[in-house]
Amino acid sequence: MLREPPSVSSTASSSAHRLAVRRSILALALPVVGSGFLERAVGLIDVFLVGGLGASAIAAVGASQLLLSIAVSLVSGLPLGTLVVTAQLWGAGKRGDASAGAGHVLLVGFIVGLIVGAAGMIWGGRGVALLGAAPDVVASADAYLRLVFAAFPLTLMVTMLTAMLQGTGDTKSPLFATVLMNVVHLIIAYPTIYGVWGAPALGVTGAAAAFAGADLTGVVVLAWMAHRRGLLRWAWAPEFLRAVLRVGSPASVDHTLQQSAQLVFARVVLLYGTTVYAAHQVGVTIESLSYLYGGGFALAAATAFGQSLGANNLPRARLENWEANRLAIIVMAAMGLVFFFFPYLLMRIFTSDQAVIDYGTLFLQIVAVLQIPLAITMVLSGSLKGAGDTRFLLLASIIGAWVVRVPLALLFGYGLHLPIAAVWMVMAMDWSVRMLLVVYRYRSERWQGRRMAWEN
Repeated sequence: MLREPPSVSSTASSSAHRLAVRRSILALALPVVGSGFLERAVGLIDVFLVGGLGASAIAAVGASQLLLSIAVSLVSGLPLGTLVVTAQLWGAGKRGDASAGAGHVLLVGFIVGLIVGAAGMIWGGRGVALLGAAPDVVASADAYLRLVFAAFPLTLMVTMLTAMLQGTGDTKSPLFATVLMNVVHLIIAYPTIYGVWGAPALGVTGAAAAFAGADLTGVVVLAWMAHRRGLLRWAWAPEFLRAVLRVGSPASVDHTLQQSAQLVFARVVLLYGTTVYAAHQVGVTIESLSYLYGGGFALAAATAFGQSLGANNLPRARLENWEANRLAIIVMAAMGLVFFFFPYLLMRIFTSDQAVIDYGTLFLQIVAVLQIPLAITMVLSGSLKGAGDTRFLLLASIIGAWVVRVPLALLFGYGLHLPIAAVWMVMAMDWSVRMLLVVYRYRSERWQGRRMAWEN
């Protein structure tokens, strides 16, 4: 299905050259994987720390994080567009343009963050109520969300500064910043949640304060790192902003539609009862470990592909895509084997409920077969993003999520009342269709005819 890139010269096809490309992909991807683990740890830490306050506090933080993820999806195009345009300009040797544009788009991002944050502060609690939460959960979530959304401009700036650095090929600095953010989060969270070490007992609001403090730390550290990298010249660069919006707008719609499809799919799973839904949630949490590796290689592909296209080095871009795909398939196929042959042991880490373990075992064995299609889809999508071809990726997501996953899940669950295994198999159908679409797009090479993102 995927073809190895043809040899373009004796040097390009040499083992040494391929090894160098492989190492560069790993150098880009592994810090991203580490950052992903730490970013997920923040949410898990909050849920763990507020656990001593009772079930309503856990529910409040969990529901709040769901709404926050939707808000992040709405603006996700800004950091993605920034990464792609920065990578292409960096590869083209137009570093001055990248620096000027980065400062401009960061200011725009801060303003967008203020608008989204204000909306979240006003309507966040109502959103939790619409999810069906009890009044005490809504009250706690409202207090949590007011502070978290007040800090939303900082949250968006962290993701955008991270994207800028990643676009230049620097994925280690964001990893270092994420480590510091986690440390700050822990230092603030525990005492302010429970009122120890002289701090006030703020409950779930203490967790939100820790979230805000960590983001402030991230902005300061990442801005300093970006400045050292030669970014953030704070010049007026409307063409950079237009390019970011042109690439990023379809991605924002894409992520928002995918989040919406996930909510509908979860609602179908809830038809089968609390035990099945619990197994689904634990299974998704375990499978997310594989997603982290796929996401790391996808971002590495987007950065490397974008830089090589900017440098007008198409043979290297093809080789980078091939190596990123190969590495992702190896790692995620290995994860799939673990999911298939050792699901009971994985589930047992999270729960002792035998019914949940049994359903979760079935879930993990089904998603095990997804790992290779998922790896190919994620990395090829990363390469197409690096080429600025986000409109096609939006189309692929619409077909996969809203033509395949949602209608079939509703049919199997509400209409035909099939076993939960049939509903879970819909995920395999979704990702298989997306894989075929992105493979077709990449092999058609229509993305080659596109101008660079910053060109009018």
